Amino acid sequence: MSENKQVSKGRAVALLPIGLFLVLFIGSGIITEDFYAMPTIVAFLIALAVAFFQNPSLKFHDKLKVCAKGIGDENVVTMCLIFLAAGAFSGAVTAAGGADSTVYLGLSLIPSQFAVVGLFLIGCFISISMGTSVGTIVALGPIAVGISEATDFAMPLCLAAVVSGAMFGDNLSMISDTTIAAVRTQGCEMSDKFKMNFKIVLPAAIVTAIIYFVMTMNGSSNVELGEYNIWQVLPYLLVLVGAIAGINVFVVLIAGTIASVIAGLATGTMTPDTVFSSIGSGVTSMYDITVISITVAAIGALVKEYGGIDFVLNFIHKSTRNKKGAQLSIAALVAGVDLATANNTIAIVMSGQIAREISQEYGIDPRRTASILDIFGSVVQGLIPYGAQLLYAAAAAGITTYEIIPYLFYPMLMAVCAVVFIFVIPQKEPKERQ
Repeated sequence: MSENKQVSKGRAVALLPIGLFLVLFIGSGIITEDFYAMPTIVAFLIALAVAFFQNPSLKFHDKLKVCAKGIGDENVVTMCLIFLAAGAFSGAVTAAGGADSTVYLGLSLIPSQFAVVGLFLIGCFISISMGTSVGTIVALGPIAVGISEATDFAMPLCLAAVVSGAMFGDNLSMISDTTIAAVRTQGCEMSDKFKMNFKIVLPAAIVTAIIYFVMTMNGSSNVELGEYNIWQVLPYLLVLVGAIAGINVFVVLIAGTIASVIAGLATGTMTPDTVFSSIGSGVTSMYDITVISITVAAIGALVKEYGGIDFVLNFIHKSTRNKKGAQLSIAALVAGVDLATANNTIAIVMSGQIAREISQEYGIDPRRTASILDIFGSVVQGLIPYGAQLLYAAAAAGITTYEIIPYLFYPMLMAVCAVVFIFVIPQKEPKERQ
């Protein structure tokens, strides 16, 4: 660790594009009372335009070269390609009926009186398999509503169990855009990050399940379940096992996509003429985050060129004395950006370069940094009342997001476990970055 390393003071004005983005995004959300009224990419494009107008001493074509170098970074390109491959798998497995079958299979294996715990556990499995918290909530939300209406379990409690399970996989899944962003910005392997991250959040998941169990152990339910097909669940298991085993993520996702197509054709949920359209729709669903990642990479390259990242590093360097403080700074950074953007993937992409610089400065293991980024992004995203996850959950039952928040034990416990990890668990020698 090089704590005495001299860090350039940098220039605060170089952060203007990022500040402008936050003002535009938050301002439009406050004015319209809808934080998704302004498309995120529009706010980023305005910020990029402002970045180009800054620093007139640098010629326009040189600024283009800086942007191209930032966009062409190996980690950025790889990240975008993984987004598209993950989209292809998601589109194929959803069309094949994998999500519905997984939900009903899970509920059929759990006694009905423990339905709330079941919703949490199934949410964990689906989200870690699908790689999307919103997709998990969309799939499980209506079932949670049905369970609440058929039992004496409170509606906010049932929906909170779904959201908690969804955030488990959002943070851990090998094909989650947050995991992809965290890993690629820090230059470490997905399987390595998964193993470290899993050890941190597993206690939070276990305690959450126990809390839901105790809260509902005297309840009763009589829920009718839909049909499931085990073959439609297998593609999820294939991707999950392959990713944990450390097989190249592209190989895993391609194999999962092919397995989904075979399962869909074999069970009759897909026809030959819908195979490519389902894959295409999945890829298309990743366009937004891919374009945003490219735009953020361009903004980040200009901000770094102008001295913005050096300014942030110098500020953190003055107030940080050790590795623990540096890790808390990274956690605060990504949490703050997520509070402003209401999107943990964007928060990780925006914070990734600065977090990487901090971790290199203080000799922090990149797997550790990637885990901290992903965890604290997910903590905030799982608790903010204006985030997509809680908005979708509340809409499923026609209640407010604030009614659900008190029962969101997993995101709260995840933050506690991560802080304990930072202060108590020392790191081994950091692995080399890719």
